[in-house]
Amino acid sequence: MIGKLQCLVLDCPDPAALARFYAAVLGGEVDRPDRRWSLGASWSTLHLDDGTVFCFQAVTDHRPPRWPGSEHPQQAHLDIDVADLDAAEPAVLALGAVRLHDAGGWRVYADPAGHPFCLVRG
Repeated sequence: MIGKLQCLVLDCPDPAALARFYAAVLGGEVDRPDRRWSLGASWSTLHLDDGTVFCFQAVTDHRPPRWPGSEHPQQAHLDIDVADLDAAEPAVLALGAVRLHDAGGWRVYADPAGHPFCLVRG
């Protein structure tokens, strides 16, 4: 092993808004002070209870990925375990997610900045 994952960084137009979206989905603390990063209009963080850290970075002229096409590839996506897909779906839609695809055991959504993520039966 060479190192360990410090964080996952997602480019987006509004870092604070996307951090709040994922906090509502996953829990955790938005913009907790951390010596590793400066917080501000161009950078926001989400610290989860298990130690995972997501960072959100402002990008001028952000072009969101488009699922499933490759014109603007998704580059990465998140799989989120849920106990009940039917209960989780209205919650993420109310937060600003957009449903992209239903494959039965998992559903694909776009977050408010256009990044794809899946809700998967846990």
